[in-house]
Amino acid sequence: MPYSVQSKKSGKTYILHGRKQVLKGGQTVTLFFFAGEAKEGVLDALPEGYEVSENVSTGLPLLKKIRK
Repeated sequence: MPYSVQSKKSGKTYILHGRKQVLKGGQTVTLFFFAGEAKEGVLDALPEGYEVSENVSTGLPLLKKIRK
């Protein structure tokens, strides 16, 4: 079951995705993003150390690192 979040502003459901990206220096990072429909790279759970927040003006979900 994919991890999904419902927008408080619009009521639309967004699904969490992750994609590996190689940077110019050769370092590999994971990019996390929300999409309106399931695509390649769907994640089943939130990554450890992250939390979901919502942009107040647009209602789009955002993934943020939890600060210690």
